[in-house]
Amino acid sequence: MKIYVDIDDVLCETAASLCDMAEREFGRRVEYRNVREFDLQRVFGLSDSEMNRFRDLSHEPEFLASFSVTHGAVEGLRALVSAGHSVDLVTGRPASSHIGTERWLDSVGIDGLTVTYVDKYGRSHIYGCNQGDPPTIGMDELAAREYDVAIDDSPIVLAKLAAWHKTCVLVYDRPWNAAFGLARNMRRIESWAEALVAIRRLKA
Repeated sequence: MKIYVDIDDVLCETAASLCDMAEREFGRRVEYRNVREFDLQRVFGLSDSEMNRFRDLSHEPEFLASFSVTHGAVEGLRALVSAGHSVDLVTGRPASSHIGTERWLDSVGIDGLTVTYVDKYGRSHIYGCNQGDPPTIGMDELAAREYDVAIDDSPIVLAKLAAWHKTCVLVYDRPWNAAFGLARNMRRIESWAEALVAIRRLKA
């Protein structure tokens, strides 16, 4: 099967690191469990200028390379590849974050997988691009790849994936998607172990 795996908060604990950074750099303390929406400017109560700095800091290579691995993610990816599945890492990060992203993947032992940068949120223009950055594609181009399975956590993206009727969408359970109403092609998972079980059942 062809499988799309998101990176942030599916493979790594991005939100927890952002909470730490918001407290350290801006004095805004918000517990991870209270990140109940996807708008981080609202979550952390940042001004526009603070949000611009927050955005820049959050894509620094050193910061991206520091994230903790989501429990079972590395083993889960290896199991999927060993089972013969075609796995693509699909991220809404800007392509300018490629160096930090690759550094993190190498550090945790994830290699040999394609990273696709997608303008999931319609804001790739904010970041611009650097010479040598990988290309960024749109959601329509991503949809044309016709994945059998997609694993994601973002309510904004999940709302778009609801139209992917031929794709089984596994919603990785996080505080910010707790209120998201699942479409018919979706099921909620709370761990990588559950993801592997769900995929094995589809294959059967």
